[in-house]
Amino acid sequence: MRIALVSPYDYSVPGGVNKHISHLAIQFTRLGHEARILVPSSEAVVDDHVINASSAVIRVPFAGSVARVSLSPRIYRRTKRILQEGRYDVLHLHEPLMPMLPLAVLRHHDLVPQAICVGTFHAYREVSRAYYYGAPIFRRFFKRLDGLIAVSRVAQQYHMRYFPADYTVIPNGVDAELFGRPDLAPIEEFADGRPNILFVGRLEKRKGLPYLLEAFVHIQRELPDARLIVVGAYDSLDKVPFLLQVRYLGLSDVHFVGRVTEEELARYYRTADVFCAPNTGMESFGLVLLEAMASGAPVVASDIGGYREVIDDGRQGMLVAPEDPQALAAALVSLLHNPARRHEMSVQGREKAGQYAWPVVAARVLEYYQSVRERILAASPGRAVRADAQPVERVA
Repeated sequence: MRIALVSPYDYSVPGGVNKHISHLAIQFTRLGHEARILVPSSEAVVDDHVINASSAVIRVPFAGSVARVSLSPRIYRRTKRILQEGRYDVLHLHEPLMPMLPLAVLRHHDLVPQAICVGTFHAYREVSRAYYYGAPIFRRFFKRLDGLIAVSRVAQQYHMRYFPADYTVIPNGVDAELFGRPDLAPIEEFADGRPNILFVGRLEKRKGLPYLLEAFVHIQRELPDARLIVVGAYDSLDKVPFLLQVRYLGLSDVHFVGRVTEEELARYYRTADVFCAPNTGMESFGLVLLEAMASGAPVVASDIGGYREVIDDGRQGMLVAPEDPQALAAALVSLLHNPARRHEMSVQGREKAGQYAWPVVAARVLEYYQSVRERILAASPGRAVRADAQPVERVA
């Protein structure tokens, strides 16, 4: 099959959705399919399988985060040409109602009538003003989707409120092959026997780093040699408020590392005695939790909807009330004082993360494509969907 994987987000900036589609493309290619990634990108694209639909990317504040998307009207003409040349069997849109690229693909779906159009919904919010007020417009695009995937039950329930339909839950995956590599060495600078707590994420309010810094005050009273390592896609300006908080709280041994490669990230997880995700909410899934689990790091995370679908409290890690520095500190200190429990959680974390390995998730997505195709052919025999575009058999 020829499969187009579409994301609205700047491909040059690391993020969960772009990581998701890049891994799907890898797995589809391994199974003999022809996968293309269609994205906006503010930087030049060097991969042959990635198509840059627009380099005009802007930062848009959105639900406690910053979305880097293209709002250029030129993207419609460019998308039209890409679809005409691509002859795709599947158009798989991730966050299909986000501006501007997914909407352009849906607008020109008729140019590839043989293709099924599938949408994966990643986001979760308590409420959405954009969906509430824009629902009449969004529904016109939503109706063009042949199949609907949500990455978690909370994401499914959120979108059902605004766009009731039949969603299939297929979760995010994890690169268990990379993060579980037995030969990965920890980061030498921090492999000195001192307790390491790792945070991974952008420095946005909903990621909860201020609460972890407050908790670290209590942790260092109990464990004076404890260290906090902060890794993520942030720049020098992003970290200024947090450096000021570190100074105000009188903390030492807080290390802001910034952006790292995937292999370096795996090594940082391997360096961690405990991984901490103190997010305040609006997380549909716990991808960083899976990465930590696959690496063998026990987890302390906020007890929020998306995380409860990944962590069994007390088994792979501990869930604590969000925005509660004292509860966060107590959980982290208890694990740092208990190597045997950390080891038990490490074993269970690796085992569970294996259920989310990308080959497993990609196979489920391919099976879903086929079920959508069969449903369309049964309901509308006259539609020009290619009946012979069968998925390649899964490789054991």
